[in-house]
Amino acid sequence: MSLLTTIIFSILAAILVLGPLIALHEWGHYIVARLCGVKVLTYSIGFGPKLVSWTSKKTGIDYRISALPLGGYVKMLDSREIKVAEHEKHLDFNNQHPLKKIAIVLAGPLMNFVIAIVLFWVLFMTPSEQLNTRIGSIVPNSFAQTAQMQAGDMISAIDGKPVNNWEAINYKLADYMGETANISVTVTPYQGDTAQHTTKNYQVAIKEFMQGNDKGKSPLVAFGVAPWQPKIKPVIGQLSESGAAIRQGMQVGDTITHINGTEINDWLSAVDIIKASPEKLLTFRVLRSGNAVELKIMPQGKKDNSGKEVGFLGAGVKPVDIKIPESYKQMVVYDPITAMSKSFDKTASMSLMTLKSMGKMLTGMIGLDNLSGPITIAKVAKQTFEISWQAVVSFAAIISVSLAVLNLLPIPVLDGGHMLYYLIELIRGKPLSKRTQIVGFNIGMLLMMSLMLLAITLDIGRLL
Repeated sequence: MSLLTTIIFSILAAILVLGPLIALHEWGHYIVARLCGVKVLTYSIGFGPKLVSWTSKKTGIDYRISALPLGGYVKMLDSREIKVAEHEKHLDFNNQHPLKKIAIVLAGPLMNFVIAIVLFWVLFMTPSEQLNTRIGSIVPNSFAQTAQMQAGDMISAIDGKPVNNWEAINYKLADYMGETANISVTVTPYQGDTAQHTTKNYQVAIKEFMQGNDKGKSPLVAFGVAPWQPKIKPVIGQLSESGAAIRQGMQVGDTITHINGTEINDWLSAVDIIKASPEKLLTFRVLRSGNAVELKIMPQGKKDNSGKEVGFLGAGVKPVDIKIPESYKQMVVYDPITAMSKSFDKTASMSLMTLKSMGKMLTGMIGLDNLSGPITIAKVAKQTFEISWQAVVSFAAIISVSLAVLNLLPIPVLDGGHMLYYLIELIRGKPLSKRTQIVGFNIGMLLMMSLMLLAITLDIGRLL
């Protein structure tokens, strides 16, 4: 796939994910404004010059799609912006009771929460066969290994909160990003394929979690536990014409036996070493037609999704049929009521985790380089479309939660900032002065533009 094609597909994927979320967010403002008796002038998906528009003959509302798909807006009749005729003053947004104003601005973020709940509900009701929480392996020199956790244990709870899949474990651990703490992990020990009826608790000490050398790693890897992974023989099945492997003499059919003297028994072990060695000369010993051959190969350095440089060899294995052992599998399905309860819980926990992460950035516990902008969103959106519809729905739900939380921040220009103004108006009995509101708006705009510029700069840095 060419670079141009990749860019086009990424943009289309982002529009397909973000477009409905933005449209429904603005629809929340729109419908509540109309229910509150406020005249709506424009309903726009996107900012800037309009691409297409349609004006309702009945209501006079201008519905449009605009050029910049990074948001949208609902423009209402507002005496702060235009002169309002005497006969329309009851339709003026600025002339409404503060509680009506709060309801209108709150409707957008609430709509995003509703979207997330519905999407998670659909996922929870979809039957899926997946890996259970039985530990496949312990990462060497990790927090989990230091705590003497064992492969084969079935993780059942973290800090006393039940977990029944690896995604839940991943999110629980991600909540500790940047922290130094003790994590309580409850497991059910296993012996062979026979489950024990006792549980065991591990107190796993973490330090500056997912920072330093572990920056950019997944929470599971940084913690030191991994799900079951297939044992794939390290036999080269394909080579990229532009990769380092083929340039340095590796051939299809070679079996990797050692890398820098370390014995290699499966493909994933080789991948771990290669990824950790960008632009470093490695000594490969391969078995070729029964003879040992030594090769010196330097993996190319490439940026992964987090912007971290990893080694890339340009080699792969032949496609293989992977059979997951029964002891590592589970079928997950929930009835509609349980699924709804879980979707509420997941939306709430993700909202709190998002707020907590923002707080950690502000206090310096984690770096601002954890920000992601539109480029990263587009890139991840494309990847989810390549995986499955469930991945797309899950990504859309996560973005919807993020949009809701971000918009509720008490920053002028955001819904939360407007809501703060109207709460002050409700308490004072009169609105803040126009000058104060304008100053707050300008400060908020400067802050949001700075954050957007920083996020885009970081996005570009992850690509280069």
